[in-house]
Amino acid sequence: MAAFVFFRYAQAPELPQWAVGASDLATLALLMGFVFGSLHWLSNVIADVSAISRLPYIFSVIFKGLFLLLGAMTLAYVTQFLNMWAIENHMISLRQMLTAHILYTPAFQSLVLYLVAVRVSLAFIEQMALLVGPRVLLNIGMGKYHQPRYEQRLFLFIDMTSSTAHAETLGDYRFSRLIQDSFSMLADTVTNNEAEIYRYMGDAVLIHWPLEEGVKDDRCMNIYYEFCQQLNWQRNYFEEQYGFVPKFKAAAHCGQVVAAVVGVHKQEISFFSDVLNTLARLQDQCNPLGQRMLISGDLLQLLENDNTQYNVDSLGPIVLKGKQYPTEVYGVTPR
Repeated sequence: MAAFVFFRYAQAPELPQWAVGASDLATLALLMGFVFGSLHWLSNVIADVSAISRLPYIFSVIFKGLFLLLGAMTLAYVTQFLNMWAIENHMISLRQMLTAHILYTPAFQSLVLYLVAVRVSLAFIEQMALLVGPRVLLNIGMGKYHQPRYEQRLFLFIDMTSSTAHAETLGDYRFSRLIQDSFSMLADTVTNNEAEIYRYMGDAVLIHWPLEEGVKDDRCMNIYYEFCQQLNWQRNYFEEQYGFVPKFKAAAHCGQVVAAVVGVHKQEISFFSDVLNTLARLQDQCNPLGQRMLISGDLLQLLENDNTQYNVDSLGPIVLKGKQYPTEVYGVTPR
């Protein structure tokens, strides 16, 4: 926010009327940056943990802008009250009395409105980043994938078990709320393991990393088991709302893919490769093999096995559906 204050007056031929010198402008910029930055952070926290997160995006944007404006007005009134109290108790100098009028100058008030407009714009960008993913939004904006390019990627596929039976029992509306509640607990562990969500597909989610990042520190396995732990910690809530705790199965695989932006009116970055087809077929083997998580032999060779928290057991070569040659399959369990 301090940077926006500097930018606001960078092109002005002279300082605003409330600034005696450049040092006044710098001091105010830092102060406003701290105050409005704190309000910015607080509005994000409130929007994320309250019912506002379930409202349409426009309500979140409006709330964040109004929160900043109301916060600025509250601080102005508090400052006015303290100044009046100081005057009545003869604890204020003439210079401080004069500087108190800064709050009522048109230049200062226009600065507050300018910062509110900046906050609304940032809130809109934040909501768009939540909708498509921050890295996807940045990559589309930078044109990184407008021409198809080869990349090495690691993918993790997480899918709900017995989803058809749950959907029939709960009905479409309650089942969709179950999916929302479940995947909302996935956000923190995805961020902590530096992953990106590629796509939600009904009761399943596809997560990915650049290959060199995904093989570090058991990240592809951490996400799944941390997610399951989060669900178990919320056992009472799920049993009260839905009568059971949802369970998920997972598979991980890696390889070369082609990444490209597709679409005109609605763009997204898509990956094209047999890696994704192999991943889906690998995940289909979780139930027949009685495993919660499977990984391919190609991935196991690249994982950092030092100080791992997981046991990896060979399940032998398996010919996956639609494949001509067998794939080495491994089951993963926490130690």
